[in-house]
Amino acid sequence: MKLHIGGEEIKEGWSILNIQEGPGVDYLGTCTDLSQFADKSIEAIYASHVFEHLGYRDELPHTLAECYRVLETGGQLMISVPNFGLLCQLFVAEGLRLTQRFDLMRIIFGGQQDDFDFHKVGLIEDFLRNDLSKLGFSPIERIEEFNLFNDSSSQRLGPHLISLNMVATK
Repeated sequence: MKLHIGGEEIKEGWSILNIQEGPGVDYLGTCTDLSQFADKSIEAIYASHVFEHLGYRDELPHTLAECYRVLETGGQLMISVPNFGLLCQLFVAEGLRLTQRFDLMRIIFGGQQDDFDFHKVGLIEDFLRNDLSKLGFSPIERIEEFNLFNDSSSQRLGPHLISLNMVATK
């Protein structure tokens, strides 16, 4: 099984876990509770712009551990999150219009369109590498783009790819 956490786009070979009901949602639930999936039962997990919605003290480490638990040996966790380091650099850059700064602020803190659209953590490559390696993921690689779904993993602000895309293998 391949699991798309937070997904909305139906794609053959992928099952969708989402916190909200919708067309194509196979499993209703949150990424912080993967108890409906057995140990080593998933070949790949893909989560685009999901993990920044988790608290960094408890929710994120617990969720990454749950992903490790349900992945089969050799399985891959594919993570895309807003690149907090780049967003901070862009936010303080000179010459931005107020609307551009506001757009960056919304990417950093979430669009806040509903109760689930708030960001609780800013992630950079070093943070993710550290958390993933502590769990036993290896290798951990940064990639440019996934090109799996039409989602935020390829989002650009001008010429800048604002997503940090990582693949961690169990």
